[in-house]
Amino acid sequence: MNKSIRWGILATGAIAEAFTRDLQLLPDAEVVAVGSRSEESARAFAERFDIPRVHGSWASLAADEEVDIVYVATPHHAHYEAARLCLEAGRAVLCEKPFTLNAADSRALTELAAERGRFLMEAMWMRCNPAVLRVAELIAAGAIGTVGTLQADFGLAGPFAPSHRLRDPGLGGGALLDLGIYPVTLAHLLLGVPDSIQAWASLTPEGVDANTALILGYDSGAVATLTCGIVSGTPFRAYVSGSLGRIELPSPFFRPGDFLLYRGQGDDVEPELVQVPYSGSGYVHEAEEAMRCLRAGLLESPLVPWSSTLEVMRTLDTARARTGVRYPGE
Repeated sequence: MNKSIRWGILATGAIAEAFTRDLQLLPDAEVVAVGSRSEESARAFAERFDIPRVHGSWASLAADEEVDIVYVATPHHAHYEAARLCLEAGRAVLCEKPFTLNAADSRALTELAAERGRFLMEAMWMRCNPAVLRVAELIAAGAIGTVGTLQADFGLAGPFAPSHRLRDPGLGGGALLDLGIYPVTLAHLLLGVPDSIQAWASLTPEGVDANTALILGYDSGAVATLTCGIVSGTPFRAYVSGSLGRIELPSPFFRPGDFLLYRGQGDDVEPELVQVPYSGSGYVHEAEEAMRCLRAGLLESPLVPWSSTLEVMRTLDTARARTGVRYPGE
């Protein structure tokens, strides 16, 4: 068996808990340290998951030379600061999505990782999901012909209080970066960089997007229609239609264990159920990919390359510019 990769967990919220539980399913992963801005919360997290070392600051965790890679699980407005600290201290980094609040900060992190010779990856678990990867393979192989349309939605019912992080501009609030990044990433994975970006949104009194729609156009003739919001619940489904058939991703489309493949057109076509289950809660696969890359001496993952992270961030930047959403300091 491979030598264990030693993980540090930066931040102690719900997503850090879910990721740590999945790490504990991997025999070649070892969670050796946790860090938080509060030593009390870091210690409570460590006791819950039997983690040996506790750090009461991000910088202290970043400086821990027993850690091979740090999983950054802060709220996303702090991703840039936390990931930069870790890279400057010589740690590899798996950073939660969205990578940063904008493409400029994302580019700065990739440039720093290249300069320091350290592995860096956005924790976009959907791009490591086995079923999503199988969908991408089938489409690339022409299973549904030339893709014409892609539809995907991710909306939460709310209502959310003005103090909630999803409505706080200082925390990078709004539907687009928190939820819309999934439909946008799926479109990018299956169709590539859009040639046209149109966006509309209703804004909260705080100035973040509450209900958002994007239309991405491609010179191939394909169109992606994507929605996200924090005002009404949606099915969390995705559909990809081509000249020879279609694929339907069930809810939640960003973590499917199967999908329906229609080889042919018309109402009488019987779908094929393609089962490609995920492990654990779904975070296992991005952790495995990060560890594989570390062992191979790679600076970036072929499944979640820096180029795709930057291209998605540029699309999100354009959509925010179209809808008038700006964060403090921009």
